[in-house]
Amino acid sequence: MILTVCLSPCIDVTVELDSLNVGKVNVVKSKSLTFTGKALNVAIGVSRLGARAYATGFMYQENGAMFERVLARERVPFTFVWNEGHVRENYKFIDNKSMLTEINDVGHAVTAEKSGELLKLVEDLSAQAEVTVISGGLPRGADPSYYGKLFSVVHPSSLRVADAEGARLNAALAAGVDLVKPNLDELESTLGRELRERSDQLSGCYELLDRGAKAVLLSLGREGAIITDGHKNYYCKSIHVAVNSTVGAGDGMVAAASLLLKQGAPLDEILRGGVAAGTAAVTTFGTVSFTRAKYEEILKSLTVTEI
Repeated sequence: MILTVCLSPCIDVTVELDSLNVGKVNVVKSKSLTFTGKALNVAIGVSRLGARAYATGFMYQENGAMFERVLARERVPFTFVWNEGHVRENYKFIDNKSMLTEINDVGHAVTAEKSGELLKLVEDLSAQAEVTVISGGLPRGADPSYYGKLFSVVHPSSLRVADAEGARLNAALAAGVDLVKPNLDELESTLGRELRERSDQLSGCYELLDRGAKAVLLSLGREGAIITDGHKNYYCKSIHVAVNSTVGAGDGMVAAASLLLKQGAPLDEILRGGVAAGTAAVTTFGTVSFTRAKYEEILKSLTVTEI
């Protein structure tokens, strides 16, 4: 089983308009809702690859039932720590010139009691999990050190995967993790400097290894990704595909990488699978994940080189 821990679920509301006129009445052409959260997307990706995932984390009373329905449809079992209030809603307005305007909700705070409940839940569930994935943001008011607390209660038999940046990533590293998956912007933000050359990017990955990671999977977007454990370094170039959505691409990469890590795959295969899933996710319109058929199709066309 792969356990995923979602700390800040959200509803993405995408609204298409002819034009966005501030201070005037606007008529909606189309509207779609996506029930998301990085760790929940990972669980769905794992399930679509035919493996067993289990989702946990914080959820909210007013509209959390919709997430339950999505996870049930994707055959992902779950147990949440329920909180008062509603899941935050992020609005994306797109006009006929493809101009995007975003309004992001801040969401509700979580009490210390509820935070303690989740720590105990992760401790118990991770004892049954070969891999535990903690990814995404924190609820309003939560300290980044909570990431470290969560990883510290993960059962010793479970491999640990983190997808975060900045103080949250540093807290996870301090607790010790088996794999981290930043993208280039997140790595630069965490280290506080630009990493333009491949040698600089590898150097940045080595810093994360020094801070407590056993391996680093660095997403380079359309350019593919690199992976390193400090001894072996590999690069996999992505293939050119029609981009229908960027939602969940990084989460797809984490899903495939976590599954391959669970299976004991070598670094180069973890990289190849991660790039295949991330690429497959961007080809899929209106969903947070990918199809297994598209994943396997892309996987066959990818080549990994040692660097």
